[in-house]
Amino acid sequence: MADTHQEKNRVLAENRKAHHDYFIEDTYEAGIALFGTEVKSLRAGRANLKDAYCDIRDGEVFALGVHISPYEQGNIFNRDPLREKKLLLHKREIMKLVGLVTREGYTLIPLKLYLKGKHVKMLLGLCRGKKQYDKRDDIARREADRTIERHMKSRV
Repeated sequence: MADTHQEKNRVLAENRKAHHDYFIEDTYEAGIALFGTEVKSLRAGRANLKDAYCDIRDGEVFALGVHISPYEQGNIFNRDPLREKKLLLHKREIMKLVGLVTREGYTLIPLKLYLKGKHVKMLLGLCRGKKQYDKRDDIARREADRTIERHMKSRV
């Protein structure tokens, strides 16, 4: 009983690089069409979202560059680790995303793969690319926060 409770919203893979490279304007939750061996591999924590992005074609959203390693016991049922994965969204959400992505500088980036109940979900971020000076500002802000935190701890 305790195991099922822990798996309710378990994170399977996270794209930490996205927070460094993009401003995340909005997030969307999407289902993802997977095969059985891919789900088993995901549950084992064998996925990578590092270079992933999404593409909208013919009113459907696809995740490209999502690497799900082949399941070790899957033999002939294993799929290509880098195949396009179809994302499951409502039609009105897709139309809204088409309008937003066509604006200059916006893209859809997978931020997280997680279990929600027994279903695998993907958190998509509507992102705008950061320039080099934006990244330097973020690093400087983080360093300042760390030094303030260190000084606060030493005073107590």
